[in-house]
Amino acid sequence: MPRLSEVTAALDALWPPALAEGWDAVGTVAGDPDAEVGRVLFAVDPVQEIVDEAVKLGADLLVTHHPLYLRGTTTVAADTFKGRVVHTLIKNDIGLHVAHTNADRADPGVSDALAGALDVRVVRPLVPDPADPAGRRGLGRICELEHPLTLRELAGRAADRLPATAQGIRVAGDLDSTIRTIAVSGGSGDSLFADVRAAGVDAFLTADLRHHPASEAREHAPLALLDAAHWATEWPWCELAAAQLDEISDRHGWGLRVHVSRTVTDPWTAHAASNPAPLSTFGAPN
Repeated sequence: MPRLSEVTAALDALWPPALAEGWDAVGTVAGDPDAEVGRVLFAVDPVQEIVDEAVKLGADLLVTHHPLYLRGTTTVAADTFKGRVVHTLIKNDIGLHVAHTNADRADPGVSDALAGALDVRVVRPLVPDPADPAGRRGLGRICELEHPLTLRELAGRAADRLPATAQGIRVAGDLDSTIRTIAVSGGSGDSLFADVRAAGVDAFLTADLRHHPASEAREHAPLALLDAAHWATEWPWCELAAAQLDEISDRHGWGLRVHVSRTVTDPWTAHAASNPAPLSTFGAPN
């Protein structure tokens, strides 16, 4: 079996830490570099439920997209939830490795996996990495649909093919409009609206869209918006990443057993649909 340091070196080659944003916290968080690794679990969030799953699975390494400690800390005491995660990992000899914005920018990366889940063809990055002469790395992806769909049909496809969450898919735009091109960005994407407008696409699918940026984007241009749950837009990367590590394991004869967690760790757990009613039924303002 390979050592942890060998596996994490392979992961860093897939998602170079140098691609990460300066504020990010990526790389190995816990684990003995000389420990042997036989089983790996991929997940989006390094929360206790996922760590407990890794323990039950007998995993030697947990790879997550989101960092455990994005900002500094002064304690790993087990009476804090992050400290409990650290204690559980160490007690069970499980390493933790994080690939966050470096996986967002990689080729292939988080948005490639999202495009694959939606069955749309990637054309180029939405925000190209200027350090990549091949023009394949960067944030988000600009994609083409094989056949035009209405916004209604595209939203239905997203709801069917992304993991189910309480939020589902929020949509802004004319449901009967025709969509031929779409920008996608896994995770929070409303900082990318200027790039989306410059790309001239028909629709933008991402997560965590806030009222004001979304409203302003709609006023700027007839852009259809699809807002999915943050976790749901990034989970497809886990399957892509697991397949990449599987291929490396086969090539090196490591014999790794690689798994993807299907535990839903989106923080929203229920959705109460409103009953649309005329504003007049609520009475006149005082």
